[in-house]
Amino acid sequence: MSLRLATFNIENLMTRFDFTGFRNQTRRDRAMQLFDVRDEATYNALESARMLASTDDTRQLSALAIADADADILCLQEVDNMAALQAFEYGYLYRMVGNGYRHKYLLEGNDSRGIDVAVVMRDETRDGEKIELVDIRSHASKTYRDFDLFNDELKLTNAIDDKIFKRDCLELDLRIGGKPFSLFVTHLKSMSNARESTDARLGTMPVREAEVRGIRRIIEDRFGVDQARHVNFAICGDMNDYQERVVIKGDRRSGYSFTPVAEARSALDLLTGDDFAINPMQRRDVMDRWTLYHSRGPQEQHLCQLDYILLSQSLAERNAERVPEIIRAGQPYRTVFPPGLEVERYPRTGWDRPKASDHCPVVMTLDLE
Repeated sequence: MSLRLATFNIENLMTRFDFTGFRNQTRRDRAMQLFDVRDEATYNALESARMLASTDDTRQLSALAIADADADILCLQEVDNMAALQAFEYGYLYRMVGNGYRHKYLLEGNDSRGIDVAVVMRDETRDGEKIELVDIRSHASKTYRDFDLFNDELKLTNAIDDKIFKRDCLELDLRIGGKPFSLFVTHLKSMSNARESTDARLGTMPVREAEVRGIRRIIEDRFGVDQARHVNFAICGDMNDYQERVVIKGDRRSGYSFTPVAEARSALDLLTGDDFAINPMQRRDVMDRWTLYHSRGPQEQHLCQLDYILLSQSLAERNAERVPEIIRAGQPYRTVFPPGLEVERYPRTGWDRPKASDHCPVVMTLDLE
């Protein structure tokens, strides 16, 4: 009995227009900056038209990437609300694949922009096994005090009664063909807005480490410290952190070089360091584990894994020969691929946009027995 499980940061699946760019130039879209728009009503009308046109292309590409993943259960990040999820699933995904995700779950989390994690599921797996939801729980209300996680590093930017999860850790108890399976879906603190830090990733690291400790605490409280490794669970989501990356040097004219680099510190170490959770992406070649291309010009480029399906120790051992798949056909053409890893992009994909997302979906087939 097998299950196809996927995770995808769909990137700003919104139902709202953002008109703040009229008064705040830093929030104005670059296309709008080409025009001298002096009154707010005209700006709002143009921005609405721009967003409608670009969103249609973007969501067709998002749906193509999800269709290629062909998951039985799909974990999503950056979903505005249930209305956005339903409109996308019916208007784009269902029309494309003809077999949509009837079951949709989203609980409001803590994100200041209102983006949440969500899960969509089919009635049954591709093998015909029934997928049942037994229970669903949000942990968005948990604070540092609740789990005794507050420390000196967190004091620099947080208070003891602040929420641990900057979005949520959404917990789902499932039965797949009668077999228990627990799913934990999250979207950790972004690598930005670091206070008094020249390295945004390291500056925000204590927050992500607390989130990871919180996830582990939830799992260990649920199953027991000694028993947690022996149950079927997976942790899915955008972790906004990496344990390694592929550093890119060069440009289109002179060519590129690619150098794998291991990181000395990562929040993920708190899950994988003692094999509490296993990252099966490590079974792929070191040049072929990335799910996101990061660039701030030719001097700062790298490929890294931000999107994870982490498995319990027993589930990883049962699927020792299974390897995660990465859907990269929705990446924009500006993404620099290592030699031999190039893929054919979806129709209408642009240099920077439209694209399916800045992230790649990750999908894995798992044997549960």
